[in-house]
Parts: sequence; structure tokens; C-alpha cells
Amino acid sequence: MAQRAEDTGKLGYQSRTDLTVFEDEGYKKGLGNRQVQMIAIGGAIGSGLFLGAGGRLHSAGPALMLVYALAGAIAFLVVRAMGEMVMHRPTSGSFVSYSREFIGEKAAYFAGWMYFLNWACSGMGDVTAAAVYVKFFAPDVPQWIPALIALGVVLAVNLVSVKVFGELEFWFAAIKVAALVVFMLIAIVTLVMRVKVGGYTTGPQLIFEHGGFFPAGFLAVLMILQGVVFAYAGVEMVGVAAGETDNPRRVIPKAVNSVGWRIAVFYVGSVLLLVMLLPSFIYKAGESPFVTLLSKIGVPGAAAIMNLVVLTAALSSVNSGLYTTGRVLRSLAFNGSAPRLLSRMSRTGVPYAGILLTATIYLVGVVLNAFLPHDAFEIVTELSAVGIIGMWSMIMIAHLAMQRAVDRGDIVRPDFRLPGAPYTNYVTLGFLFLVLVMTWFNGSTGKIVVYCIPLIVVALVVGWFAVRGNVERIRHHGFGK
Repeated sequence: MAQRAEDTGKLGYQSRTDLTVFEDEGYKKGLGNRQVQMIAIGGAIGSGLFLGAGGRLHSAGPALMLVYALAGAIAFLVVRAMGEMVMHRPTSGSFVSYSREFIGEKAAYFAGWMYFLNWACSGMGDVTAAAVYVKFFAPDVPQWIPALIALGVVLAVNLVSVKVFGELEFWFAAIKVAALVVFMLIAIVTLVMRVKVGGYTTGPQLIFEHGGFFPAGFLAVLMILQGVVFAYAGVEMVGVAAGETDNPRRVIPKAVNSVGWRIAVFYVGSVLLLVMLLPSFIYKAGESPFVTLLSKIGVPGAAAIMNLVVLTAALSSVNSGLYTTGRVLRSLAFNGSAPRLLSRMSRTGVPYAGILLTATIYLVGVVLNAFLPHDAFEIVTELSAVGIIGMWSMIMIAHLAMQRAVDRGDIVRPDFRLPGAPYTNYVTLGFLFLVLVMTWFNGSTGKIVVYCIPLIVVALVVGWFAVRGNVERIRHHGFGK
């Protein structure tokens, strides 16, 4: 790799594709079909469903299933656009690499750092959340201890090899899927047997007896859009995994197509069952709706079981954050948009420098949690949704740019395509803009997040002027110089 860097430095890069091919050197094809399929599931199912659905059901009612369906359709379009670009060229640089190839260096810079913002913010919350869930089983243990242990274990796994990461993520996803399947079976049996739950007669009529689908009005539905989009964060991770997947052009389309029906079954199906078994106002924020329902049914140990599952979801998110940011930061480093140090890779094909940077930020979050009020972490978590919106938007814009390259005859469009493009691109971008606008109406926390957006823009602009000289040098003379 060092020799290749030296040769490339002498020759320079004749095109953006030269750089994107070079940046993929050193990765190992350690992910098989089994792991990638579960990575796709893990990205689509997280604490946004297991924990966040309780508060959203309480505030918006049964309409939550409609919002999950709508946002899920948008998430599927995003991951399908990503899948088409993967078929063009599988790479661990993912949307950063595609933004660079089809739009330019500024687009790659923006996409990468918005993605880092997403995982940096959400990861600090997830590490802290994992510690909170552990306290359910060990209430006397100081919170920083389980947080540190959880981060240390997941970090160690990520630093070993991509194969070990994939195996851990496989089992994290398997636990989440198993929990949802068991819940749905219990719920269906309860419905079929017409068993009363919490004094209420179960069935579809329960929805209409308590205000219908919109008991709190349509505005309440719009207010939960950002949180629902946050729940789907991670679906794009399958694109990052493509660069380390054995036979990605066969495996990735299957994983991408499965995202749609998994969202329909697990998100929409679960919420439908929840509102047919208990009125939506019974559920509440801060408690998993599955714990609420299973406790009312009388399932022994429901709270302990679901706390274990939510702990798994939090650890899965931390695991995914370390994995993806390591690859994205390495891609940024190769074009000069991030410090060169972050391009370093171990002999086992792990971009350890980027992973360690993200882990350091997560560790800072653990320390700060002891001193900052709860609202501060709420703001940080909501800021991660801004990163998701920015990154998903760049995926759709890069896909539009790829279509223009096809129209010019520069490349051949893959057979695996985003349905309805370019119109579905515009619909997705319009939806994401609506979600961003609705953030303003999400109480004082939402307003603070909106006020932070200009600060993020200023930071990105200042950062670009700081790195653009390095970007131009690498573009003309190569990474090795």
C-alpha cells in the first residue's frame, strides 16, 4: 500500500475515480451474505422503535403507524438509491465517495462531516443509554462504569477485524428480531382469543373508540416526523458495508430490497398490534410500549427482557457508529477533507484511526453526562437528526448527478435501480425539507436545534476553507505526496 501511495503521488489523479479506487485498498472482504442481511435489519430496527415509540404513540396516537409507513417508504427510497450506486461501484467510502465522483469535493466534504455529526451526537446518547439500561439490573453501580465497559468492548470488537464486527452485529440484530417476533406472536394470540388487556376489550374497534387514527389532530402527527426519521437512521449502513462484502453485487440488492418489507412488518405491524391491544394514551414516553403492553398482559419478566433488548439496540448503534465513521473518515482523509492521520489502517484491514476518534468523542459524552442536564443530551440527540437529513439529502442528490452522468454517456446505469427516478429523488428531498422545517415547532428543544443549524453551516464553511488547499494538492499530486 505504501508503494502504491508513492506511485500515485508521482502520477497524480487523472480523475476522481482514480482516488476512489485507491482509497479502497487495504479493506478485507470479511462480510458474507448472512452478516450483511442482518446489518440491513439492524440498521432498520433500533431503539427508535423499542423505546421511542411509547412517547410518540401517546402524543400522536395510532397515526404513528402511518408516519412509520411514510417515513419508511422514504428510507427505502434512500437505501435503494444507495443500492444503485453500490451496483455502479462498491466502496467503503459509500455516499462520500459517490458524492466526490458525481458532484465534487465540496459535496463529499459535506456528506462525510454531516454523517460524522449524526453518529457523534447519537453515539454519545447511545453509550449513556446503554449505561442507564444496565442500571436496571445493577442499580447500585455508578453509571460511568457500565458505559465505559460497553464502549470498551464494542471498540475492541471493531478494532480486531470487519469479520468480528459483522458477527457481533449479526447477533445484535438477531436478538432484536427475535424479540419482535415473540412479541407479535403473543399479541396475535391475545387478539385471536379476545383476551381483555388492562380492562379493555381488544380488537380494531379500540382504535375508533378512543379518537380514531388522529386523536390529537394532524399537527401532532407532523410534530413526530423528526423522531421517526431518526428511528430509521442506519439503513444506509448497508452501503458502507458493500466495500467489505464478498460478492456485493449479488448480496447488496437482496439486503436493500428486504428493508422495505422489514419496515412494514416490524414498524407498522408492531404499532398496529399495540393500538389494537391498548388505547394509545396508555403508552408513555420513557417506557418501551412493549414493556407497557406485556406487563398489562401479565408476561413475567417483561420489563427485564425488554430492557435487555433495548440495551442490545443501544450497543448495536454504538457498534455501527464506530464501524461506519471509521470508513467515512478514511474516505474524507484520502481527499484532504480530514486530517491525514485518519487514513491509517491496520494490517487486518481496519481504519483504526477514525474509529478511535469516534470512540474518544463517545467517551467525552460519557464524562459530560455526569455534569450536563438531561436537556443538553436531548439537544445533542436531536442534532443527530440534522446530520441524517443532510446525509440522506446528499445520497439523493448524488444519485441525481449519477443519472446525469448516465445521460451524458459517461457511465452505464446498473440494472438495479431506484424506482421512479428522478421524481422519487425530488419527493424524498421535499419530505426531508419538511422534516427539517417541522423541527422548529418541536418545543424549546427543537428551536435550539434550529438555532444551531447556522452554527453548523458556519463550521462547515470555515472547515472547508481550512482544508481546500490540501484537497487541491491531493487532487493534482496524489495522496502520497
